[in-house]
Order: sequence, then C-alpha cells, then structure tokens
Amino acid sequence: MKDVKEFLQEAEDSMNMAVEYLDETLQHIRAGKASTKLLDGIRVDYYGSQAPISNVANVSVPDARTIAITPWEKSMFREIEKAIINSELGITPENNGEVIRLSIPPLTEERRKALVKQSKGEAENAKVSVRNARREAIEGLKKEIKNGMSEDVEKDAEAKVQKLHDNFIKKIDAVFAEKEKEILTV
Repeated sequence: MKDVKEFLQEAEDSMNMAVEYLDETLQHIRAGKASTKLLDGIRVDYYGSQAPISNVANVSVPDARTIAITPWEKSMFREIEKAIINSELGITPENNGEVIRLSIPPLTEERRKALVKQSKGEAENAKVSVRNARREAIEGLKKEIKNGMSEDVEKDAEAKVQKLHDNFIKKIDAVFAEKEKEILTV
C-alpha cells in the first residue's frame, strides 16, 4: 500500500517541474531586451559535432539592445553567423572581424501581442500539466481505498492535492503575468 505522503510528493514534484519548465520556456521568448538566453537553442558545427554558441565563444550583453559574441577561434565566425541566420531568432548578425553583434530591434505592438499570446499558450500548457498531476494523484488515492485506505484519509488527501494544485496554478499565473508585463513594457 502506498502512503498518502508519496502521492502528495509525486504530485508536488510533477507540478514543480511544470512551473520550472514554463519559467525556462518563457526566458527564451524575446521581450525586446537582449539576453544570452536567446542563443541557448542555437547550435553550431564545431569540428563535426553540434555545440551551443556559449561553448565556442564568449557571449555577453553590453547594453539592453545588443548581444556581443566573441568566438574563441577565427574559423568559428562563419559557423556562428550561419547558425544565427538559419535559426528562428529573426536577427541578422553584424560582424566586424573581432565581434559578432546582434542588435535586438524594438518590438512592434503587433509582435508584442503575438508574444503575449505565445506566452499565454505556454502558461496554459503548464496548467494542463499541473491538472494532470492532480488527476493522477487523486486516481491513485482512489485505488488505495481498495487496498485498505479509509475513505476519510483519502478525502483529506484529495483536499491536500487540490490545495497543492491551486497554489501551483497561482504560481503559473504569477510567472505569466510577470512575462506579460515584461513584453508589454515599451
């Protein structure tokens, strides 16, 4: 027989992972400010293997609208530029022979609304994951009644799972609201 604490812990872990994943995903959505996180998904060919840009160059943010990439080897300039152009970033790199600069253009109102909509979709996916974790925990608790758990204990545990669910939904709403504010701030 599984203990109530195990069900609660599993549900909480799943819900926590959903919030962490949402946080990570939203960091990759461009909000008009330069961030090294924008380059995390871009891979370059480095001696036959795919490597993140941060493994072959120094990536920095000198100001709010610029990302500077300083490759450690001259041969990597072309590879890095090609990877950035082929990515979904939508920014053309500028190369002066020593540093590759990415100028982050200010977002248009239409683009801001599209990014908010994309962020809202990601938040909704996280909420679905939290709801699924709640459902799995409650189903598991109901099965334990057949294995000898009393109905009162099961109902109390169900209430605790619901409380966990509500707390994580609030966290997701807060993370989304913060990202929305960041995107809509001109």
